[in-house]
Amino acid sequence: MRYVSTRGATPPMPFQDAVLTGLAPDGGLLVPQTLPDFRGRLAAWRDLSFVELAVAVLQAFADDMPRETLERIAAEAYATFDHPEVTPLVEVGPLHVLELFHGPTLAFKDIALQLLGRLFEHVTAARGERLNVLCATSGDTGSAAIAGVKGRANMGIFVLYPDGRTSPLQALQMTTVADANVHCLAIDGSFDDCQRIVKAIFNDLDFKARHCLGAANSVNWARVLAQAVYYIHAALRFDAPVSFSVPTGNFGNILAGYLARRMGAPIDKLVLGTNANDILARFFHTGEYRLGTVQRTISPSMDIQVASNFERFVHYHLGGDAVALRTFMSTFADCGAAKLDGGAPADEGILAVAIDEAETKATMANLHSRHGYIADPHSAVGIAAAHRFPACRPVVCLAAAHPAKFPDTVDAAVGRAAARHPALDALVGKPQRKTRLAPDVAAVKDFIAAHAG
Repeated sequence: MRYVSTRGATPPMPFQDAVLTGLAPDGGLLVPQTLPDFRGRLAAWRDLSFVELAVAVLQAFADDMPRETLERIAAEAYATFDHPEVTPLVEVGPLHVLELFHGPTLAFKDIALQLLGRLFEHVTAARGERLNVLCATSGDTGSAAIAGVKGRANMGIFVLYPDGRTSPLQALQMTTVADANVHCLAIDGSFDDCQRIVKAIFNDLDFKARHCLGAANSVNWARVLAQAVYYIHAALRFDAPVSFSVPTGNFGNILAGYLARRMGAPIDKLVLGTNANDILARFFHTGEYRLGTVQRTISPSMDIQVASNFERFVHYHLGGDAVALRTFMSTFADCGAAKLDGGAPADEGILAVAIDEAETKATMANLHSRHGYIADPHSAVGIAAAHRFPACRPVVCLAAAHPAKFPDTVDAAVGRAAARHPALDALVGKPQRKTRLAPDVAAVKDFIAAHAG
């Protein structure tokens, strides 16, 4: 299996190189040259555990790694989760909820980043290299990436997050980590500012090489691959094709489901739920990808206008036409808007809707009062979106984060102090380590150069 750039100007590379490369040198995102067809394997996969299925899926994409190495990495990664099923599926009234928050930082990002941290460690150790992970986060990616990398030999991590625009507990999960190889950069701006800075730094190929930079954001193909596993695993628990409802801001989570569907997983529809930052919902209704102003909401991890994984979707929708993709992406970069020639992509199995704060709060309240279930505001967006499409049944709603990460919002919605977790309670009052910086590429480069090791 070899990996190529969506923009067509990067030579093919094997899996381990793709893991370390992150963003392609030509500014595109890495994708496999071909996607495997898993339909002939699904029957044999139905009885596999989550860890066993993860190994089976990984082996199809990482043919430059021994199976026993993949088995060890997967076993170690998912041993950090506090539920034996890793991603348990629970019934909540007429819906099914796939709980993805049982990892060490209580968010779905752990599923990929506990694996990715160990992949980084394996590859760098085998090559005798150093790696400095650079990522932007709207909330959960940062803490999950830190948890996957902290204390590991020959590795450092630099996390950019929008100062004051994550939940307080999300910030504490990052800034209270004491390991010397962890650097938290509080940027005076939005997540889009953080993401813009990270992409600009990765596009400076000399700087990237000089400081051994790699990506933990979902621009890293291994992140998306790891997330595709839980779609396949959940879909195989049903006797007929199932739909998934996904809260999304950066398009990484739903992209994993989209790719699982393309690879033959028994998935009917994918319901895409955004908050007021509805650039993706508008795109799937109109075919136009038009930048808006970032709005602050009660689901802050989705307060995003420029979705970093959207380029991979455009790549597949355009049939891998790198010229057409470059035209689309450059038009968007220059004009703040770009439109598909064929209009809205109606043939991709994606149904999209924007959910406002009132409906999000009402969904949290109704889940608690009618079913005794407590959901965080991001998961509530996906659950509310599922209710908009009653024909999509059975439907699995992805629960992205533990409600205790957003206690003020959740408690206000359900009418009592319900959102608590001992791991988060223990963070309050601990010393914090962070550096505040302006949303300036040069300032972040200077910090990295001084601390990269």
